[in-house]
Amino acid sequence: MQAFAHLLDALSFQPARNAKLRLIETYLAETPDPDRGWALAALTGGLDFPAAKPALLRGFGQEKIGEDLFALSYDYVGDLAETLALIWETDPAAGPPPTLGEVVETLQRASRRETPAILKRWLDALDATGRWALLKLLTGALRVGVSARLAKQAAANIGRQPVDAVEEIWHGLSAPYRPLFDWLLQDGPRPSTNAGGAFLPPMLANPIDRAELDTLDPLHFRAEWKWDGIRVQVASSGNVKRLCSRAGEDVSKAFPDIIEAIDFDGVFDGELLVRRETAIAPFNDLQQRLNRKSVTPKMLKEHPAHVRLYDVLWLEGRDLRSLSFDERRARLEAWIALKERPRFDLSPLVSFRDWADLAQQREAMRIDGIEGLMLKRGDSAYLAGRPKGPWFKWKRDPMLVDCVLMYAQRGHGKRSSFYSDFTFGCWRDSADGTRELAPVGKAYFGFTDDELRWLDKWVRDHTTNRFGPVREVTPELVLEIAFDGVARSTRHKSGVSMRFPRINRIRTDKPAAEADTVDSLLRLVP
Repeated sequence: MQAFAHLLDALSFQPARNAKLRLIETYLAETPDPDRGWALAALTGGLDFPAAKPALLRGFGQEKIGEDLFALSYDYVGDLAETLALIWETDPAAGPPPTLGEVVETLQRASRRETPAILKRWLDALDATGRWALLKLLTGALRVGVSARLAKQAAANIGRQPVDAVEEIWHGLSAPYRPLFDWLLQDGPRPSTNAGGAFLPPMLANPIDRAELDTLDPLHFRAEWKWDGIRVQVASSGNVKRLCSRAGEDVSKAFPDIIEAIDFDGVFDGELLVRRETAIAPFNDLQQRLNRKSVTPKMLKEHPAHVRLYDVLWLEGRDLRSLSFDERRARLEAWIALKERPRFDLSPLVSFRDWADLAQQREAMRIDGIEGLMLKRGDSAYLAGRPKGPWFKWKRDPMLVDCVLMYAQRGHGKRSSFYSDFTFGCWRDSADGTRELAPVGKAYFGFTDDELRWLDKWVRDHTTNRFGPVREVTPELVLEIAFDGVARSTRHKSGVSMRFPRINRIRTDKPAAEADTVDSLLRLVP
């Protein structure tokens, strides 16, 4: 456990990607099984400990120093694991610290009743860094700047393999990944991929703007709408049926209606949406289905899931990724025409004469569910990662609205000392005829480090009230908010929900009274 703790600690203080890679590579190469496999599972989000949730850990802290003092400490530090690690003390009589493998394997067997005593014994035995790492492991919120892809890249590097080769076999593996390390380090056999039932590394597009388009020949490209949902892969082979996110996370449990509709073998690339009859619902409707371990019959009925297919990667036992986009598209069109598939349809191509014609169509298309265009070379193979040249995404320009800052809260991790999570509102008429601010959204990015320091000081200087960790401020500061869409919402007091809001500009030049109204936001609802 201590070696894993030192790895996490080093990663948290190392901003450079290549340096993080070297740290993980060294750990994986030098650490014996099964600890390195459990570490790789932790770094890729593959561990879950249902009996050790944040509420239990907060209870530990409250027992130690009292509820109020723990709440104040947690607010100041901004991170649950770090707070508890700092207030706990090492007990020399607790025995040796556990190994990472011992932690994972013990908690996988332990009941909810047994877990608290086990955790307290380990917290007593570990030093402050070890406690922090243990608690990070339990909550799953490592926050050390390592993506699952980066961790897989490190594993691939120690075996001198391309990361895509690791990605292709990943979903045929389970932690602690002994067959993977046998292959990478000991010339063992390459683990199987489960053929068409496997998640395949996705091909991603590069952003492009209107001026850059003039450097490209429109005859070489095909255009299709960029649907505002979640990019997914539908993968099926034999009795294995999966719905995976772009990052390879299995989201099948949240979408049993899609899994039940799979009656084919193959791997398809598409967009997960909520569709009612022929209309695509706003992204907010899809959010009601995301990250659920179980879905009620009412949710299935009111938010029916649908996959709009972009591409076919594997079909009838054959890997099609080396074929051109035009060839894959022809096969996909022929396949979808064979029979009606209620949960699946084909994303249509957009016909255009030249870039000017396509630009006009892009600006005119303002219906729900579309956030721009995808441009794909007709001769492009399906290549993992983000190759430069074959695919581009041309998103619609963001919508802008002027809002008034209402509340602020400290961030987490490296931002725990700054007020960096901001709630903002727009004006509306109240019941007594006066104007009031109604919260319309939250944002915690879009600003530079210098702007963050300025905003943090402004919040501290203009605080009028406190609600636990939240500060209310004088309604004076206008923020220009950029967002990608807006929908009506019964879950928000203002009646609207923004899609991907972020701070575009701090408007110190504009009086708060001239900020936008909720009605102006409602007029943007398609």
